[in-house]
Amino acid sequence: MITAAYGSWRSPISADLIVQGSVGLSGVMLSGGDRYWLESRPTERGRTTLIRQSATGQIEELTPTPWNVRTRAHEYGGGSYCIDQGEVYFSHDKDQRLYRLILGQDPQPLTPELPLKFADGLIDRQRQRWIGVREDHRPEGEAIDAIVAIPLTGEPSEGQILTIGADFYASPRLSADGQRLAWLTWSHPNMPWDGTELWVAEFLADGSLATPQKVAGGDRESVFQPEWLPDGRLGFVSDRSSWWNLYSWDGQNTQAIAPTEAEFGLPQWVFGMRTWAPIDGDRWLAASTKAGHWSLSLVDLATGSLKPFDLPFTDISGLVVEGDRALFTAANTDRPGAVIELQISSGEWQVLKSSSSLDLDPRYLSIPQSISFPSANGRVAYGHFYPPNNPDYRAPAGEKPPLLVKSHGGPTAQTRSSLSLGIQYWTSRGIAVLDVDYGGSTGYGRPYRDALQGQWGIVDVEDCAAGAQWLADQGLVDGDRLCIDGGSAGGYTTLCALTFTDVFKAGASRYGIGDLKALAEDTHKFESRYLDGLIGPWPEAADLYRERSPIHHVEQLNCPVIFFQGLEDKVVPPAQAETMVAALKAKGLPVAYVLFPEEQHGFRQAANIKRSLEGELYFYSQIFGFDLADEIEPVAIANWPKA
Repeated sequence: MITAAYGSWRSPISADLIVQGSVGLSGVMLSGGDRYWLESRPTERGRTTLIRQSATGQIEELTPTPWNVRTRAHEYGGGSYCIDQGEVYFSHDKDQRLYRLILGQDPQPLTPELPLKFADGLIDRQRQRWIGVREDHRPEGEAIDAIVAIPLTGEPSEGQILTIGADFYASPRLSADGQRLAWLTWSHPNMPWDGTELWVAEFLADGSLATPQKVAGGDRESVFQPEWLPDGRLGFVSDRSSWWNLYSWDGQNTQAIAPTEAEFGLPQWVFGMRTWAPIDGDRWLAASTKAGHWSLSLVDLATGSLKPFDLPFTDISGLVVEGDRALFTAANTDRPGAVIELQISSGEWQVLKSSSSLDLDPRYLSIPQSISFPSANGRVAYGHFYPPNNPDYRAPAGEKPPLLVKSHGGPTAQTRSSLSLGIQYWTSRGIAVLDVDYGGSTGYGRPYRDALQGQWGIVDVEDCAAGAQWLADQGLVDGDRLCIDGGSAGGYTTLCALTFTDVFKAGASRYGIGDLKALAEDTHKFESRYLDGLIGPWPEAADLYRERSPIHHVEQLNCPVIFFQGLEDKVVPPAQAETMVAALKAKGLPVAYVLFPEEQHGFRQAANIKRSLEGELYFYSQIFGFDLADEIEPVAIANWPKA
């Protein structure tokens, strides 16, 4: 083994390898024996395409260039396509119109060239129409949401409104007999994980809806993913017990199904999320998470029992069922994400498509350790710790590794213990990583998720700092080389941690929030009242917004920071990063700013993903003084080297 300082180890997990050998996998569907999924390709500037694998195993790309299957409804999208009788209905990113694709023909638009966005659709075959969510950007001010019906034939149509009046809609679901529609709705200032409502209505002869009936939900109950059962009952997920658990409704009464202290739901940042599916009237298939690990179970409605499948996955999402087959995406600590097909009766499974074609030697992988640690005010926080690992190297005697703390976005997201090459990039070079599930994260019940209410910029920061300090106190990392990074909301936590604590010595913000006032005044509808719960109502709580905005407290920030930002970002506009960079330059702190002209919120293009990874590593190498094993294009660092 070679003796070399932590951070300077040569690794086979390069940034080029990560972006060139991987695709994003999502949006799985089953229809008529065929399997479908979406592939997001960094090497094609982040374009998302629809793939079909026929019942005979033949794989075909249904939406080649220039088609890009993506909706921007609610800005974050999701639910961008549906399948019915072999026909595809999808949103195209460039114009946000809804298209119908009959195999062997060119896609044809179903909607006109208007500022409309469509998502989360299904086909009402009885009435020959698409039903889904429409986001209308024609009025001044906020966009208007509705559930609409769009004819499958004739001239492009903006759709017949079926229900309107709430601020947001999602998850329209058609009953098996086609006579009833269920859907979710919520209104400002709630986010869908705060409080949603589940509604049901019958169709009238003209295709409109009769008087809707509220089935579940409210301001303090979050309902997730309704699905109709073959016998006419309605299944759904609710957190009324403090855990997102399974329920059924028979038209009059609601029954809890297999209550357990685990989460069967997720924060609905995007449309089309699915964690459970009915197999028949008596059995469901359901994925749940507890303490950061996902599992898949067979749910017996008669006995209320859960029977877990013996599967080698710690991360499961996007579950759909057809007959005896289930399709989902899954990953493990040592295997990349993949589209998985499961035979429910036998428990046998196979990989249909892997997100990575890389054949990595597992000896270079760091296996995460689930940890809990004490935080402020007697709280306990959670995370996954990845120690440095590379079979070719050892560190000099007595040296402890730098630690990179990762603060996830959302901030209601959760860390995943599945293989992340973006994390292995660091650990295989000799840098430890702590992926923190700070208070506010999903996966630990509603009280833990609510810990961030009114406390954003406090609880999350305390937990990230406590985790780093705890690892240093245990002698596992170098307390003088603690750094932190994050994107979006995680970028805000990063900037707060760098500003309001003295634990970290450097950090990196990807499209992070520096000024809460700017976010409250200049963001899209979906998040326009998000801060009411996390901080307080705007502008009544203006003093709190200023108090917790790092940009107004640069005098407290005394360590180097690097910023990565997309020029076309509408969620967190570049002005926030640029204001922060200018303030740090003026103060004389080492600061770097990397701008990507054609990126939005979140980096999709291979070259930019690579640059942000390598740029961050270069930045830390300069600040912490370790040599790099690879040739990396330098990043311009203002006020560096120090005079």
